[in-house]
Amino acid sequence: MSTRVYVGLPGRVLTFFVASLLIPIFLARPSLANEPGHDKKSKVVGGYFEEWSIYFAGYNIANLQANGVADKLTHLTYAFGNATPTGCAIADSWADYQDPYLPSVSGTPYAGPLYGNFAALQQLKRLHPNLKVEISLSGAAGFSAAASSAQGREAFVSSCIDLFVKGNLAPGVSAAGVFDGIDVDWEFPTATDTVNATLLLKEFRKQLDALGKANNKHYLLTMFGPAGQQNFSNLQLAEVGRQLDFFNLQGYDYHGTWETSTNHASPLFDDKQDPAASDNFYIEYTVRSYLEAGVPGEKLVLGIPTYARGWTGVTKINDGLYQPSTGPAPFPSSDYLQTPGLITYLTVTGLTGYTTHFDERRLAVSLYDPSTQTFWSYDDPVTVWLKTVYVRTRVPGGLGGAFIWALKDDDANGTITKTTAAGLR
Repeated sequence: MSTRVYVGLPGRVLTFFVASLLIPIFLARPSLANEPGHDKKSKVVGGYFEEWSIYFAGYNIANLQANGVADKLTHLTYAFGNATPTGCAIADSWADYQDPYLPSVSGTPYAGPLYGNFAALQQLKRLHPNLKVEISLSGAAGFSAAASSAQGREAFVSSCIDLFVKGNLAPGVSAAGVFDGIDVDWEFPTATDTVNATLLLKEFRKQLDALGKANNKHYLLTMFGPAGQQNFSNLQLAEVGRQLDFFNLQGYDYHGTWETSTNHASPLFDDKQDPAASDNFYIEYTVRSYLEAGVPGEKLVLGIPTYARGWTGVTKINDGLYQPSTGPAPFPSSDYLQTPGLITYLTVTGLTGYTTHFDERRLAVSLYDPSTQTFWSYDDPVTVWLKTVYVRTRVPGGLGGAFIWALKDDDANGTITKTTAAGLR
């Protein structure tokens, strides 16, 4: 019998109950803290808003206010600004600060000359004065070139701060006060970038602190923390961590349709039955590696995905898990990502014909439809709640919190984001 995928916990009492029974086992794992518990410091509840959300997804900053997600966030990261060899640049001027047609967040029309997403963020911050907003910078080649010399690092950082933190966008257009800091999304430093990456982060910290001293304000500095050892091994994790407020630690894309076999995309733990077990593609390995490298637990903020990765041509053995496929799963025409093997959590909640399977070893969930031989790996409210337990208990005082990639891909109510926030209270 096929089952519909439901998004609310009340409709999944049995699954949630089974998951709850796993918590004592979960807490008893040797890798977890001996004395788990809440700390007194509030946890980060973050989310990435992509500038292009306003186009094909029709998702705006105003949606965060309307569905109550903004009430739950402590940090919002705007993606992306461009990192070029000579400095920072606007990636999409229309979306960022020129579009006058975006819905108002507060109900007050945008007066200009600042429009677009930046004006919407300005309104959002007025409604939520404790919300911290960062600009995320992207561009591996730009980072690498800029970081390769002291002069390049100094000029690059100065450019980024001037453009985004000071808000000097264009003649007569200012976004001063919109951004409270910078997120470095360098995917990924190579072995030749290792030392220079540390030096670049030190330059960011130096210049942000100097500006903060003048403004009597602390400016945030964060960095995307790669999940795979092949990438995080190219960072001096402890030294970089000393410059940061926290790492936004990748907790997803451990597996996907770049591989021909199915697997969990965001599992908490390993499984000896996993054919790829030797690759250590699971969250606990990533977290343990950062901790052992000397990064404090409070500086690790765990990423949670709001999308699914899927395969087709998958046999029903083991409910489709760890099985060969013929290719990426087709996506419903309504899914705005329009990418084979990838759909939003919003789309997942409307799928029919699938059966949900909870993996008690890996604390992960998947869907399988034997009639179409299609398998999807994703996170639901149960696995998200379990991940918040992990964040709160992994080390004494807990990890730093969790973030969502990406806000637009959640369901209309913001269920994944709100579940994360509730679990970290």
